[in-house]
Amino acid sequence: MELGIRDIEKMLMKKEKEMDHILSKNRTIIRSCSNSIKAIHAKKMNEAKKHLNDAEKELKTITKYQQDFSAHLNHVLQEYAEARIVLSAVEKDRIPSYKELKVGEISYLNGLLDAIGELKREMYESLRHGKTKKAERYFAMMEAIYDELLPLRFSNSVLPEFRRKQDVARLQIEQARGELLR
Repeated sequence: MELGIRDIEKMLMKKEKEMDHILSKNRTIIRSCSNSIKAIHAKKMNEAKKHLNDAEKELKTITKYQQDFSAHLNHVLQEYAEARIVLSAVEKDRIPSYKELKVGEISYLNGLLDAIGELKREMYESLRHGKTKKAERYFAMMEAIYDELLPLRFSNSVLPEFRRKQDVARLQIEQARGELLR
């Protein structure tokens, strides 16, 4: 009796090997994005861009697996989106679109919400250095992102982690508002 089990086994072994490759690259990409954000906060923009370029190179090696492993790529693309959003906000005083970043909608939306926390940090640093106008611009960006995303209400199965991240972003904005009004 021929059930094709060996063919299935070969296909699953191939998928497992691809998954191992993706997970390895994911760690590298997330580390590069994290290092990029640290460099942005330290005002080392060339270093931040280098880390992002490293992340982009690694991303190119795994995005071909997006169809089969989207759940494993969404998180890493979200981290990448967050880093690019923060860099653009700090450098250009603007938030790029998901099309500009070439990431999926879900990764972009979650990356935007995560970026609020990093913009809050930039706002605090600006206040600490007496740059009130700059702090107000960061706060305005935080609020604009939150206000734009507020109407989105989808289940976790459609938009994973989004509602929780919205709640966290709301708290961060309330805290930031309190510091700005002091």
